[in-house]
Amino acid sequence: MKKLIVVTGPTASGKTDLAVKLALEHDTEIISADSRQIYKGIPIVTAVPDESQRMGVTHHLIETLPLDSYYSAAMFEEDALRIAAEIWKKRDVAIVCGGSMMYVDALIYGIDQLPTVPDSIRIPLMEEWKKKGDDWLRDRLKHLDSDYYSQVDLANITSVSQAEQLSSASATTYAPLRTGKRKKRDFDIEKIIIDMPREQLFDRINRRVLAMIDHGLVDEARRVYPLRHLNSLNTVGLKEMFAYFDCTMDFDTAVARIQKNTRVYAKKQLTWIKTRY
Repeated sequence: MKKLIVVTGPTASGKTDLAVKLALEHDTEIISADSRQIYKGIPIVTAVPDESQRMGVTHHLIETLPLDSYYSAAMFEEDALRIAAEIWKKRDVAIVCGGSMMYVDALIYGIDQLPTVPDSIRIPLMEEWKKKGDDWLRDRLKHLDSDYYSQVDLANITSVSQAEQLSSASATTYAPLRTGKRKKRDFDIEKIIIDMPREQLFDRINRRVLAMIDHGLVDEARRVYPLRHLNSLNTVGLKEMFAYFDCTMDFDTAVARIQKNTRVYAKKQLTWIKTRY
């Protein structure tokens, strides 16, 4: 039976290096399970594999979409399964690497087939969200689907936005669309979860943020600043730089805030891993 090796763990834990090592050992290819690396134009903040990491190893779903494209965990599931099937025509093993836990979950366990929100609904809602802010979005979800509002992580604004859009576009609320049923896969799955002491992980995060600054994060953020309303740019590292450009945060504070918010994100990833895997 064909095998899927899934390399996951918190941000800055060394997933890419391990995945590359395994890909070379198995003479195979890597599918990225990162919800931001799939976009073009932001390689520094998303820690896209560099030239040395890509050398000799084909990477899929990296820097393929323009920043204004819509992408979801359901779309990732479909794309990743298709790509894995192509890899398995040549190899016995395919490797998935990433820390976007909804993407990893979708591939391992499957995801509910949710209706596609038409652009005629999605785009105006995104525009209104841009004007009125996150609290407006949360209040709207509370009005549309109070049951899911009580369950969702309100700090995960992407999940809030997805539920709000689906509730707006459907004849029903979001909660009934989520069955939670796991799909049976016809391939073996080996999960490799990187773990390390919190102090070590947080030190790696802090140093990686400083390395991103040295490698041009400020210039990268400035290039995409005019598009800051896009969902693809609603990510740690860019939001803080945008605040710096808006003069609502000084540079040193912005850098420290990126480090802090990345540590918070890593803790959420660890919680997800503990409860799911």
